Amino acid sequence: MNVASASEIELSEGTPKTVTSANGNIDYRTEPSSYRHWSLAFDDVVATLSMNVDENAGLKPGYKLKLNSYDLGVDIELHDAVNRVRFEHPEVRTVVVTSARDRIFCSGANIFMLGVSSHGWKVNFCKFTNETRNGLEDSSQYSGLKFLAAVNGACAGGGYELALACDEILLIDDRSSSVSLPEVPLLGVLPGTGGLTRVTDKRHVRHDLADIFCTTTEGVRGQKAKDWRLVDDIAKPAVFAGRVRERALQLAAGSDRPADGKGVSLTRVERKDEPYALRYANVTVEIDRAKRNATFTMKAPTGKQPDSIQGIEAAGVNWWPLAMARELDDAILSMRTNEVDVGTWILKTEGDAAAVLASDAVLMKHKDHWLVRETIGLIRRTFSRIDVSSRSLFALIESESCFAGSLLELALACDRTYMLALPDDADRAPKITVSDVNFGLFPMATGQSRLARRFYEEVPAVEAVRAKAGMQLDADAAFALGLVTSAPDDIDWTDEVRIALEERAAMSPDALTGMEANLRFNGTENMVTRIFGRLTAWQNWIFQRPNAVGEKGALKLYGKGEKSQFDFNRV
Repeated sequence: MNVASASEIELSEGTPKTVTSANGNIDYRTEPSSYRHWSLAFDDVVATLSMNVDENAGLKPGYKLKLNSYDLGVDIELHDAVNRVRFEHPEVRTVVVTSARDRIFCSGANIFMLGVSSHGWKVNFCKFTNETRNGLEDSSQYSGLKFLAAVNGACAGGGYELALACDEILLIDDRSSSVSLPEVPLLGVLPGTGGLTRVTDKRHVRHDLADIFCTTTEGVRGQKAKDWRLVDDIAKPAVFAGRVRERALQLAAGSDRPADGKGVSLTRVERKDEPYALRYANVTVEIDRAKRNATFTMKAPTGKQPDSIQGIEAAGVNWWPLAMARELDDAILSMRTNEVDVGTWILKTEGDAAAVLASDAVLMKHKDHWLVRETIGLIRRTFSRIDVSSRSLFALIESESCFAGSLLELALACDRTYMLALPDDADRAPKITVSDVNFGLFPMATGQSRLARRFYEEVPAVEAVRAKAGMQLDADAAFALGLVTSAPDDIDWTDEVRIALEERAAMSPDALTGMEANLRFNGTENMVTRIFGRLTAWQNWIFQRPNAVGEKGALKLYGKGEKSQFDFNRV
């Protein structure tokens, strides 16, 4: 959190206009030469990602990013930087996350930014921040890319949450630097990017000590921070840099990322913005604002696709799985942020299902190669964005569809799936195909495959689907296996789909968001699902309470020298 005083910033009322693109929309595409807040340096197997926030480069007007505090723009750069380490620098095994500022690591999310932002903006900001930090842990688990937080100054709120997402935390022991989560006493809100959950589930801080930690403002420093498990180790200033390097190399020794890998340059994702559409090479989003829905169409690969590592490396950023995942990721983020009234996403596919399955076979064959592994990771994290998006998800399987293998995951992610039945026209009847990738290559945040989630891990149902793997399933066969929600024929198709979408659009978005999240994550819980669940329920609710955002609420009055006035009724 940012502890700058109110006199250090001019506050503007209302919702400020964004300044990131000509049409006022937020653009998630960036690259290192455009960074305002981060710098990357490379030294053999270690990369150093240094935070040095430009206080005058906030994404919106109305606040200054004092004391290495961050807004969405800072996290957009962080997300891009980590992806560049993943794909452009396979030799890197450890990323040191630190600050380029003296005596300040990061003061967290900018409070004044939160104060002038709408409720929806705050929650979606927290969601993207969550996903970015979860991505660090995902890379550590699946790709052998380790993260070390070198906390070289005061570390508060979201700054400590960034450190918590790293594999280890090394704190400078200079008698002043501390770690803290002061949101409850100072702002009347919660650490919104997984702070409470990681303190308990990941670091196993004893709950009574965590209670003290989260209800005091001054933080915990030095040996006490280590004793309480808030950090892994401490080091005096004179030896801090050496200890950071030593530990970074020790973490790197446990990684299998290749020293001689050929990196892939992440060129700009090309997108054509139209008034009612986003168009990429492999993804199209058509927007119907009157009906409050958007249709995402993912296209199968075309032309000859590589089947060897040499071919994949030669294709580079244009290799279909990598290109498709990058485009879909950008489309999801753009639609979440810039089209907040579009509450239903309709997922479609088009093209040759055999080409999708052939691409999947290449993924499976070479899944241990670093570049293929990183591409699988990007697909996994992109599909996970769909799972946690606060949108109704409907899949429509029609004659030109190619819901097979990896693209079938999109249908399995949806709240409902409608498949056209054409019993008298076998050639035009759409088919779906289950493949090996559907049984765990792209797990959800729960660690489950979407098929396992769908059938509550009940063995007979899952094995019945597995027995049909590789076969083309028409609507009747897919319905019998429980893979689709409804299979109307061509007479009923248009009306049934129209009525379902119209009914959905008429319901309360608030109720739907809660219902969908509960139903999508219906089984196994883990740290990641608890983080997202608690963000959706607890922080979403607290962000709207007068004690936080009312005229006399703690978040509104922060830095103004006035005392918050709380309603002390327990709800």
